[in-house]
Amino acid sequence: MSQPRYRDPAAPVADRVGDLLSRMTLTEKVGQVNQRMYGWEAYERTPSGHRLTEAFRAEVAAYDGMGALYGLQRADPWSGVTHGTGIGAADGARVSDAVQRHVVENTRLGIPVLMVEEMPHGHQALDSTVLPVNLAVGATWDPELYEEAAALAAAQLRARGGHVALVSALDLVRDPRWGRAEECFGEDPHLAARFTEALVRGAQGPGEGPGRGPAAYGEDRAAVVLKHFAGQGATVGGRNSAATELGVRELHEIHLPAAWAGVRAGAAGVMAAYNEFDGVPCAANRELLTGLLRERWGFEGLVMADGQALDRLTRLAGDPVAAGALALEAGTDLSLWDDSFPRLAEAVRRGLVPESVLDRTVGRVLALKFRLGLFERPYTGDRPAPAGLRELSERIARESVVLLRHDGTTLPLTERAGRVAVIGPNADSVPQQIGDYTAPQPPGTGVTVLDGIRAAAPEGGEVGYARGCDLVGGDLTGVPAAVALAAASDVAVLVLGGSSARESGTRFDSNGAAVVSSARPVDMTCGEGVDLAELRLPEGQSALLTAVAATGTPVVVVLVQGRPHAVPEELAERARAVLSAWYPGPWGGRAVGEVLFGAAEPVGRLPVSVPRSAAQLPVFYNGKDHGYRGYADQPATARHAFGHGLSYTTVEYGTPRLSRSSVTVSESGAGAGAASGAGAASAGIPALTCVVEVANTGARPVRETVQLYVRRVVGGSSWPRVRELRGFRRIDLAPGERAEVSFTVDTRTLASVTRSLEPAVEPGTFEIGTGPSSDRTRGVRLTVEPAQAGA
Repeated sequence: MSQPRYRDPAAPVADRVGDLLSRMTLTEKVGQVNQRMYGWEAYERTPSGHRLTEAFRAEVAAYDGMGALYGLQRADPWSGVTHGTGIGAADGARVSDAVQRHVVENTRLGIPVLMVEEMPHGHQALDSTVLPVNLAVGATWDPELYEEAAALAAAQLRARGGHVALVSALDLVRDPRWGRAEECFGEDPHLAARFTEALVRGAQGPGEGPGRGPAAYGEDRAAVVLKHFAGQGATVGGRNSAATELGVRELHEIHLPAAWAGVRAGAAGVMAAYNEFDGVPCAANRELLTGLLRERWGFEGLVMADGQALDRLTRLAGDPVAAGALALEAGTDLSLWDDSFPRLAEAVRRGLVPESVLDRTVGRVLALKFRLGLFERPYTGDRPAPAGLRELSERIARESVVLLRHDGTTLPLTERAGRVAVIGPNADSVPQQIGDYTAPQPPGTGVTVLDGIRAAAPEGGEVGYARGCDLVGGDLTGVPAAVALAAASDVAVLVLGGSSARESGTRFDSNGAAVVSSARPVDMTCGEGVDLAELRLPEGQSALLTAVAATGTPVVVVLVQGRPHAVPEELAERARAVLSAWYPGPWGGRAVGEVLFGAAEPVGRLPVSVPRSAAQLPVFYNGKDHGYRGYADQPATARHAFGHGLSYTTVEYGTPRLSRSSVTVSESGAGAGAASGAGAASAGIPALTCVVEVANTGARPVRETVQLYVRRVVGGSSWPRVRELRGFRRIDLAPGERAEVSFTVDTRTLASVTRSLEPAVEPGTFEIGTGPSSDRTRGVRLTVEPAQAGA
């Protein structure tokens, strides 16, 4: 007897999907679009090992299959999974295979289950390698480095039995009060797009084309679901899961380019965001999920709902059955922990949605399973974990450190700094430097900033430590000891900032967000659910900085943080140098120590503007200028601009030169591709070259990030932005060395979103600027003439 067509690995995926769909019952179809169960409830740990729970077996039996299982190996205070109760690296593949074997062997059609895992900055599982958070990744301005790390993180996930990696990539820091700022690559769409496509390439490998992932995934590659689609970083007031007030043009110009880059690179899926767009929640927004994503962009992958987002739709639809139908009809394919999609069979029977729509959705889930090779190779078996990810984590941490301000002499620290005082609540805590969405670290893992400074200090140097104050609150009882230590030292390094470290006593929503309020403070200042109304340092930290600076000992401030804090000028001026280390990961303390003592140069650049205060928000660099001159009590500009970052040397820029001073628009879209908005340009220009000379005029080597910005001076169909990043190059220069850096200026560089929402190059005058940051550019004008009639 011949095997069914869907079992034939040589058959085209579409044929296999069609054959399998024809054999499925309505109940089985509904099971394939469900991801209702928390993965950690699928097993329990016993003295003899791990065993599957009755709850898991019942869930599989209810639908004669399971579409996906979320977070089998997740460990954190929300899940309650610890080293004593969870799945370590040694058991990951075995437990995953046990889950898979039960599904395959105890269901009629034997359809494998997708193992879905969080991989926001490394696989969120016990014993997995943690990377610096995305905001730190963005500060490297090095997508190639991140691509390497993403590839190894995906291989680590696959070696433990995971298949699908959920990764934040599409959100932007448009309001740094938002607790999830750390999950963003920055505030700029171009920068985020470059890192998003690097993520997809690294984790998945090359795709077949726009909207399509690999024809077949390698065993060390994971399918990537990009979070969150779309506009979640623009919620009002920086409030998590709140409303957005985005216009269509703002959505296309700012919040969609990263998604388009990920789709073009072949991302397997996107996660619909919690927020609404134009009054319609993303998971139920047909115009967004079907009209734009699938029909205009040609996306063929999955759309996954965020946790319990579909149940929220009952406020619109009236009941869970109608809510599920609403989301399915809009284009959502896979649920997450909700009660709506499990009732889709009832929705079909009630006539709320045709079964053909469900078939189309099930087909997309099955297609991914076929591409992953799960029907031929459902089990992971013994597979060696990849090597080298820890080293890449340290490299990212080192390259992400941003020198915000410096007096030119204090750093790097030398033998003259014989006695170093290390002070502050973030100086000696690994949990406070690794960020949200991380598993508990094994005891002894990591290098704190204190450890890193001790390791980097010259032989014979003395390093003392005082905590000084708590992370939050105004308790100053530890300040006198810190002041005494600083007064007796040659330099004081204050390690301040924030923390996203979750604790066992933290309260959580059922979707995993922390529950905090002013009436119930916690020792967290960032992370999902931890939004701030104020961006200044907590009271105790500010008082500590003031007291230590008053000793007269030179002060260096290191900010370990998941968002840019607003350090008032009067406080910042008390420090000889200020650095941002972000959340640098478990071993990031070594990177900080190396930068402070000059074993490594500070090469990070800001991926986000640093505000002077929360009262002046927004301060993102690429806003629109209608002639506003600023507030009466403070400037409207950022404290430190997007792209800013100092070094231990001096760098000079020449005036950029264009290969031509004028071009003519071609309606054929010459050079068309991904434009400033999402999609392909309909009108373009021939490619030009922009060249700028950059010189290291100091005594130390430098890795300079040369940035290209565009400003529309005259013309266009909409009011222009102040300036927009359109390219960047990183270049190493020895002391005294000069080099020319070249950029291509083409349709991608100049295109903007037109009234029809199609990107195109519009006639007018542009300024092409180059420089070390968004506020320090030198420019040259380019005239773009309209297409000639009949041309």
